[in-house]
Amino acid sequence: MRIWKFSDDIDTDAIIPGRFLTIYDPAELAKHAFEGTRDEFAREVREGDVVAGGSNFGCGSSREHAPLALLGAGIRVVVAKSFARIFYRNAVNTGLLPLVCPEADEIRDGDAVSVDIAGGFIMVNGKRFAVEPVPGFLKTIIEAGGLVAYAKDLDEVETCSTE
Repeated sequence: MRIWKFSDDIDTDAIIPGRFLTIYDPAELAKHAFEGTRDEFAREVREGDVVAGGSNFGCGSSREHAPLALLGAGIRVVVAKSFARIFYRNAVNTGLLPLVCPEADEIRDGDAVSVDIAGGFIMVNGKRFAVEPVPGFLKTIIEAGGLVAYAKDLDEVETCSTE
């Protein structure tokens, strides 16, 4: 797996430009991921690659299209120094794993990477970088493939009485 490195303040328009928001299929969205920002991404990304960013990754508009485009491209993990709150939640809700890594600035484009969630770190070119733990409940949603997939397995809970 290789790293696709981006800078600070990568907004959702950079991840998937607004003109593609009429598309809902992740595979189709992936064809336009980072279009106008890094055009080679859609052509060269491979299943299991990892996107890395600096601070405030995923800022801007609230759109699930951004994590869906990354998932459609085969990205399962995004590592960043910090995430915009709404992108973090949209990533979890779609099944994309956002990992906060305080040392993300040291990661370089093209680096080889492996992810060890249980161990709480990523290995980048043989160097170990700690990542913040993913809360158990959020991890369960991600492992299920997102919030909708997670909710499908829940039993309905009666909340109103007929008395």
